[in-house]
Amino acid sequence: MAPLPLAHRREGQGPPVLCLHGLLGSGRNWAGVASALAPRSDVVLPDLRNHGASPWSDEVGYPAMADDVAGLLDGLGLASARLVGHSMGGKVAMTLALTRPERVERLVVVDIAPVAYRHGFEDFITAMLAVDLDRVTRRADADAALAPAIPEPRVRAFLLQNLEQRDGRFAWRPNLRALLAGMATITGVPALPDARPYPGPCCFIRGATSDYVRDEHLPRIRALFPTAELRTIEGAGHWLHAERPREFLEALGGCLWG
Repeated sequence: MAPLPLAHRREGQGPPVLCLHGLLGSGRNWAGVASALAPRSDVVLPDLRNHGASPWSDEVGYPAMADDVAGLLDGLGLASARLVGHSMGGKVAMTLALTRPERVERLVVVDIAPVAYRHGFEDFITAMLAVDLDRVTRRADADAALAPAIPEPRVRAFLLQNLEQRDGRFAWRPNLRALLAGMATITGVPALPDARPYPGPCCFIRGATSDYVRDEHLPRIRALFPTAELRTIEGAGHWLHAERPREFLEALGGCLWG
């Protein structure tokens, strides 16, 4: 199956750096990081398939998403790039590194491990699908509709970044039904029969208060990524690049250029 053409934005000059967002995110989640990296990097912020302005597909597996990223590199005329991936985007980056290491100059995985997770975003997506968009005339209406199921304002604000107006009515940008149907695939680990340990420079950056990258995951990480360095951001949870931007940028710079 041919890769999907990914919508993306690009800024800066220098060695190419691709930043891959997490589930229900988009390239715009990396805007602040891109601005900080742009003086010394050619920063590319894709929307992964079924997210943002990129095409939809019922296929949500990581090999297909990694193919999309490789296709984006081809389209940009880039033989390889430094890959940064958060959460779901981290699994996409790991998949590309394990199957086509020549395309990944350096790898930075942000708060995710190469393991299956039991927790997903099913409840968030179900709540988003339950919003009657025909009754939404402003963003605040959707916020109020989500509030009973999602009481945390910060989480709702993140999810509402996916709401846009089309032809005078509101619509969700992601392919919510495909993502919900494929949640077991998204939270799982792909079977990669041709994979080999990634030999290139590699960092894992985790939030100290997040449970996504645990100490018990480290043997699996180092089996697949033998050069992996682990950095922990104190006081940060899963969205560490938004919660502790200064500390995250310091750690990221060391991973990308160290």
